[in-house]
Parts: sequence; C-alpha cells; structure tokens
Amino acid sequence: MAQQKLQTEFVQVGEVRVAPGTVKRADLPVANLPTQNQASIPIQVIHGKYEGPRMWIDAAIHGDEINGVEIVREVFEKLDPQTLRGTVFAVPIVNVFGFLYESRYLPDRRDLNRSFPGSATGSLASRLADLFMNEIVEQCTHGVDLHTGSNDRINLPHIRGDFSDPETRRCAVAFAAPVMMDKEGPDGSLRAAAHKRGKMILTFEAGEPRRFNDDAVAVGVEGILRVMDEIGMRDHTPTPLDYEPRESDDTTWLRAERAGILRPQRRSGDFVKAGECVALIGDAFNSDGVEICAPFDGIIISHVKNPLIYEGDAMVHLASLK
Repeated sequence: MAQQKLQTEFVQVGEVRVAPGTVKRADLPVANLPTQNQASIPIQVIHGKYEGPRMWIDAAIHGDEINGVEIVREVFEKLDPQTLRGTVFAVPIVNVFGFLYESRYLPDRRDLNRSFPGSATGSLASRLADLFMNEIVEQCTHGVDLHTGSNDRINLPHIRGDFSDPETRRCAVAFAAPVMMDKEGPDGSLRAAAHKRGKMILTFEAGEPRRFNDDAVAVGVEGILRVMDEIGMRDHTPTPLDYEPRESDDTTWLRAERAGILRPQRRSGDFVKAGECVALIGDAFNSDGVEICAPFDGIIISHVKNPLIYEGDAMVHLASLK
C-alpha cells in the first residue's frame, strides 16, 4: 500500500469544527417548532486521520422509513477515525419532523425527496433540502441514501443508481445488493440533485416502513462497508454472500384490475416466469377471483402487505434481469 497522507484540515458542519482523527457530533438547526423548541438534524462526523474520499450516509428522508437509521448506527460503530482514510458524515434522521410523527412527509405534506436541491427562501421542505445540500452533500465525493418500501410495501434489498457514471456503477457492484438497477433519480430527489452536482450517489431500498428488518439492515451495513473498501476508505473483510447479485434493466408495477382482497402467491425476492400467477384478487370467499400474472421473466423487488385492494392499486413490483 502507498504511504498514507495525513489530513491537516478541519471539517465543519454548522458551527461545529472537527479535527483530523476525531469524532464529533453536530446538531444542525433546521427550524423552530410552534412551541419554539428547536428541531435539529443529528449528525456524527468521523474525520479520519488520513486523507481520502468524503462520504455521507443518510436515512429517514421519508420520516417513517427507519431501517436506514439502524444501518447508519451500525456502520458508525464500526469506524475508527485513527485508521479511516477520508471522512464520513453519518446522518440517520434527515426529516426530523416526519420521524417524530412516523410520517413520510413534512408537516406541510410535502415530500422532502421531491424538494431537492431546495431553496433557502422556499417551503419548509425546500429549506431543509437546501440546508442538507449545502452543509453535507457539497462537502462530499460519495453518498448513500437509505430508504424502505412505502405505503405498506416491503422491498427486496436493492441498489438504484445512474450507471452512465462509471464511478456509480463501480460502487453499485461493490455494494453487492441482491439486485442493482440502472435508474436516473426522479426530479426533485436527492439522488438527482446530487448527481447533477457531480457526486457519486447510490440509493439503497430495503424492507418496510416503521420497522427494523434485520435482514435488510445487515445487507445495508455490509454493502456500505464494501463500498468504503472499494474506494479506499478502510480495509474490510467482506462477509461471504449467500446470494448472487443480479442487474435489472427494466421494472414494472403490476396493478389491480379490480377491487377486492389480495392473496399473494409470490413475494419479494421470488423469481417468476412470464405468465406465472403472482397474486389472486377475490372477495372474502375468494369467489369470482382473478389472477395477476407476470408479463415477463424476472424477480419481485417489492410487494404490498395490505390485502385490501382498490382498482388500479400497485401490488407487485417486478424487475427484469440481465
């Protein structure tokens, strides 16, 4: 290994300055509550002794998606600033308002992940997005944005990123989630905004809202450590995989043709063939039921857990595989 170069510069978040080789907490003020108590984003900065990439790891941009909170904590506990090459900004709860109320949204019902890059003079969501971009994203070279399924859906652990960027593809391969998907970030998302500013960013989707899913957390923790190893931030002996990572080039949501009670026949992580029945929709006695069939070979990456279905509801997210 080439000789490691010592860091000499401090990093700063808000009013907090962090010296090389140390860890410091910074609570970044966002806004006051109506009670005049201050709402702040909790951040741990691990500023390595040696020079290297700067990575942020964020969770709970949607306040009810909390698997990432545990992933951030477990990754943070494994990092030693005395051996780390580079800097990690650990941000377990971005949408502090939604987190408090177990809500996907902010108090004004705006979706923070459709509000980036934000504005210092806009809505609460826009101001929060602007603060996060300027205080965290701008300082970093790489980022991992952690999410779960929404609206009673559970996601198979998978990575999303824009693979037209070679660095994004390299990091996605290193993460080694069960599925990786080449997708541009939606307009207003953190992924789209960070990519436009030249940052490598991966979105990790895994598990369901308002729960810690142990398997999903384990894949997320190990994946982030693999990425850090790949880009030279630390030396890590990866845990052997018990699955073969696959790449998807297309996905589709299978929607209900009628209202009724959903009886899944296949679930997230299952491989299916074109024409195979993945769900049944019927009444309480399952009379006059209809089959929902896969339109192509692939793997289910998400499915809804609430059995009460209305016409047009998204039930199963199917990904084709390369």
